[in-house]
Amino acid sequence: MAEQDEAGSDALARRAAAVLARATGRERHDVVVVLGSGWAPAAESLGPAVADFAVTDLPGCHAPVAEGHAGRVRSCDVAGLRVLCLLGRTHLFEGHGVAAVAHPVRVAAAAGCRVALVTNANGSLRDDWPIGTGMLITDHVDLSGAGSRGRRGVDLTDCWSPRLRVVAREADPGLREGVYAFLRGPSYETPAEARMLRTLGADVVGMSTVPEAVAAREAGLEVLGLSVVTALELGGEPVEGSAVVAAAEAAAARMGPVLRHVVTRVAAGSPSMSPT
Repeated sequence: MAEQDEAGSDALARRAAAVLARATGRERHDVVVVLGSGWAPAAESLGPAVADFAVTDLPGCHAPVAEGHAGRVRSCDVAGLRVLCLLGRTHLFEGHGVAAVAHPVRVAAAAGCRVALVTNANGSLRDDWPIGTGMLITDHVDLSGAGSRGRRGVDLTDCWSPRLRVVAREADPGLREGVYAFLRGPSYETPAEARMLRTLGADVVGMSTVPEAVAAREAGLEVLGLSVVTALELGGEPVEGSAVVAAAEAAAARMGPVLRHVVTRVAAGSPSMSPT
């Protein structure tokens, strides 16, 4: 049964990739960018869209329900590369399952993408990382209990590309590096849970990104995770969804050029950017 489900999932991704090719007029794409809560302004750094349509036009994709997720797909040209930009994502807490969360990235892989840039908003577990701090994900802790470790036993030792992090820091040397804790949500953490996560070695916490990164690595894509602090978890202050989105939007315009720089360096094909 698992093999049949896997085959059906791959077939659905290929079917969606064919629809994508017709909708964009592009047979293949090179890079996929997933924009999380409030990150839509970063899309402007990728330039004008060749095509722009609802994500639900792609078979198997769901309309996001979380605030700050537009549910749009854009195709852009950046430095000679075809970039697939997903404005928003499906979250695990929406109840569709891990396969649905990972599906858009699997579609991107079926469309030819070899690099994935995934972004999100996070809650800081560090006193010295205020709201607005940009962070490169170096590793993650999956506490979702959802079995989001891939379908084929992918090795996650190098899930988050060191090479892409070096390139991102060229654009913004102030970016921090840290560990992202993935929880199912949709409720925000209690102060006791935040302290526990910090004790476990996490620097920030959120409700997304990991299933997509695992699916990308399973398909052989190189992955960069870029996260922005939008809430402080250790102070015991209430966390409100609209405030999270507003904080992410304020930082997204600053982070957009980082995404474009990474894509441009991928296009340049320097030795340090050779695939893993």
